[in-house]
Amino acid sequence: MQTIFIQVKCELGKAYDVADAAVLDVEEVSEVYSTSGQYDLLMKCYLGDDHDIGRFVTENVQTLPGVKDTFTLITFKAFG
Repeated sequence: MQTIFIQVKCELGKAYDVADAAVLDVEEVSEVYSTSGQYDLLMKCYLGDDHDIGRFVTENVQTLPGVKDTFTLITFKAFG
């Protein structure tokens, strides 16, 4: 299992719509947080080991209505 975080920049006024769509329509999305700063949302996603991260992001997240830009963080180890 791979865990990735995706920061999402949304079109103005669309952050809540994007968050709702991600949680409802993208099975791999576990949690979505609204954030301050350069990006509007932070998505936590769990992917199978055989999943292509780039393909997942471009086909499942970047295509959500209202998404302007993404920045993906790939994780290595969870502590705690």
